[in-house]
Amino acid sequence: MNIKVFNIRLDKDNCDNDQNLMNAFLDSVEVKFTSTNFVTTGTVDFWSAVVFYDLRKDISKQTETIELNEKENAIFTALKLWRNDLAQKKGWSSFRICHNSHLISIAKENPQSIDELKKVKGFGESRTINYGEDIIAVLNSF
Repeated sequence: MNIKVFNIRLDKDNCDNDQNLMNAFLDSVEVKFTSTNFVTTGTVDFWSAVVFYDLRKDISKQTETIELNEKENAIFTALKLWRNDLAQKKGWSSFRICHNSHLISIAKENPQSIDELKKVKGFGESRTINYGEDIIAVLNSF
């Protein structure tokens, strides 16, 4: 079982984005248990949510038409979690880092080096410099 903590800030500028990030994550995992607490610091109020989850064994909605074997699906799921975590930290939408189609290509091709990653569709110099080491680390965990 895995754990992830979300903070849902209540100010108008951040609330919707924080909720969208959490919803995207919840759509990609099998939730086992949750716990929430209201936190106030005197300047910022937010909900803190702890999610205990397992990775889904099925292929996500976005990949229903693409056949992935069990290992490729596990890699794709791990890459999505990495991407969603990074997007949340940066306050970005996950597609700004890379699209699901890029992650699927990585899962299918399973590059083992930065040079091999550069050959994957959608991974040019810039994206590889910014995210290549993280992606190779995820791939090395399999």
